[in-house]
Amino acid sequence: MRQMLHVLIIEDDFRVAEINRQLVEQVAGYQVDGVAKTGDEAMAFLQSCGQLPDLILLDVFIPDRKGLELLQEIRHSFHAVDVMMLSAVKDTATIEEALRCGIFDYLVKPVDFARFEQALLRFGEQKALLASRQELEQTDIDRLIGIEPIAVLSETADGHLPKGIDQLTLVGVIEILQSSAPEGLNAMETGKAVGVSRSTARRYLEHLVSIGEAKAQLNYGEIGRPERRYIPWTK
Repeated sequence: MRQMLHVLIIEDDFRVAEINRQLVEQVAGYQVDGVAKTGDEAMAFLQSCGQLPDLILLDVFIPDRKGLELLQEIRHSFHAVDVMMLSAVKDTATIEEALRCGIFDYLVKPVDFARFEQALLRFGEQKALLASRQELEQTDIDRLIGIEPIAVLSETADGHLPKGIDQLTLVGVIEILQSSAPEGLNAMETGKAVGVSRSTARRYLEHLVSIGEAKAQLNYGEIGRPERRYIPWTK
């Protein structure tokens, strides 16, 4: 069993911070240890916490300093802590500088949960791999740098469907999805239409996302957790 991985969120908008916390805690093996609204709060947390977080989620826009300045400060003072940027900023110069500072990943807001989950799963695999070996082969290094990405619910090497995915049910989910309205369907609506539970429907929908037959997007309502909706790539 993998050790629990700890996360610090640095985000000045409390609503976005809460959404990010919910996204993190939807991924098994992760927990949020704290939320900081400013750079000063973040540094104070890191200096005083009993156990440093494994991963920091950092926005580019921070009230008391630029996110990249804070990133450099964190990398200098807490080199062992990994950082993932979550930001609406998409200019090349910012992303290039963030990469030079050694970020683990860069996700553009609004964050797609499938992409977010993939990043956390890859981070968890890296931590587990590094903790289990004293030397790494080239194939291990390829996994670390993402040449061999984690496939969530994708087809197995022999072409068979993964465990828990039935062909008839999958066809039903595909048909319902292809006939849906432009805004797509959530797992509950899909399950009701196909005659399966919400969790089962979500498993099939995520399989379609993983093999490129569907895409998922988050619908951010004014209150409550974001809703995940699925639409076929052909729409």
